[in-house]
Amino acid sequence: MSVLKYFVVSLLLVCGAAAQELRVAAASDLTGAMQKLAPVFEKQTGIHVSVSLGSSGNFFAQIQNGAPFDVFLSADRSYPEKLLQAGTAEPDSLTPYARGRLVLWTAKSSGLHFPARDGKRLDGGLDFLNSASVRKIAIANPEHAPYGRAAVAAMEHFKVYEPVKPKLVLGENISQTAQFALSGNADVGFVGLSGALSDSMAGSGEYVLLPDDSYPPIEQAAIVVAASKNKTQAQRFLQFLMSAEGQGILKDLGFEAAKK
Repeated sequence: MSVLKYFVVSLLLVCGAAAQELRVAAASDLTGAMQKLAPVFEKQTGIHVSVSLGSSGNFFAQIQNGAPFDVFLSADRSYPEKLLQAGTAEPDSLTPYARGRLVLWTAKSSGLHFPARDGKRLDGGLDFLNSASVRKIAIANPEHAPYGRAAVAAMEHFKVYEPVKPKLVLGENISQTAQFALSGNADVGFVGLSGALSDSMAGSGEYVLLPDDSYPPIEQAAIVVAASKNKTQAQRFLQFLMSAEGQGILKDLGFEAAKK
């Protein structure tokens, strides 16, 4: 094979491989979900999914500044909507895919127990966060993490936010927040139900669901990034996410169906 022909074939192979890799920026509450969704999608389509996990607000800023992602799965619908308005997202690609649930979680080693009814539902308010046995409370940074804003709203709803504010420890995202609670660096943590049900947390502690009316709905949505060179593959991934199989995986991890 001539050098030129070898170069052309190699280039075609490289381009083909690049087109078959999808770069997905996903909110940290999707950590467990992406571990299940990505392999199933790859098996069905042959398209490899490269996942970056972090806070929705940080990904929003990165995409605005040209970060090379194909798909953005946000835990806050407002970020994809803003990208659409700015022309940074592909028109008509906005896909509401789930609603998140907020829980309060503590490790078994903390010795704490939540006032709960029906096993997992909060019984009463959050006054117990004022107790001396609760020294540190982990929440995601509300400046760029929707679960952090939900946690603040829930504490304000139950009128404990100002008294417990000195106890707050801010995680960069919901995964780091969960790690604070898991490691004992915080006595309790406001995390997503998806995290509480994950393999790493399920057997390590207990959680209690915050009432839905104590915080704004965590409406999660996705878009295809306008600068993506893999728009067809990106759309296929969003279609898979909304399929019965994709939605089933999300449901198993504690997500509710998105409002249409």
